[in-house]
Amino acid sequence: MDDEFLASLRESIRTVPDFPIEGIMFRDITPVLADGEMLTELVDRMISDIDALGWEPTHIAGPESRGFIFGSLIAERMGIGFIPIRKPGKLPYNTNKVEYALEYGSNSLEIHTDAVGPGDKVLIADDLLATGGTVAATVELCSSLGAEVLGGIFLIELEGLDGRAKCMTEAHSLLRFPA
Repeated sequence: MDDEFLASLRESIRTVPDFPIEGIMFRDITPVLADGEMLTELVDRMISDIDALGWEPTHIAGPESRGFIFGSLIAERMGIGFIPIRKPGKLPYNTNKVEYALEYGSNSLEIHTDAVGPGDKVLIADDLLATGGTVAATVELCSSLGAEVLGGIFLIELEGLDGRAKCMTEAHSLLRFPA
């Protein structure tokens, strides 16, 4: 779990130009997910960084969809709860909903109304920090239920999109790539 690991991790992330639209340099993490040893070491590293930052969450919130992967793995290893943050209409119980702006249009996310509450400490886990909209919406959802959001941990942060400033919480990323 040193700089050699981060270099190997960076090399494993595939860059796909012009996906999903022209001008986007998509950072494809599927090679990392397909390598069991690398995935295990990645989750170890994320947990080590969480400990080093002094974060002591009671729950991990994972935004749909790749946040489910990292959030679930981290929560299971830490022995704490996982909270799925979903697109509208995907959760079967009472929900709170937050709409947030995208570069072109808007999106929304939901959380079960009984997912967390006062006294709970939530850490957000996701694969990517880009513009910060998804993270800010997740912070708002968890806070609306009385939970304290400690921060967010991300595999990749895209530089130049100002996501860290807009995400409404402390952010930690393992790797940074240009947007």
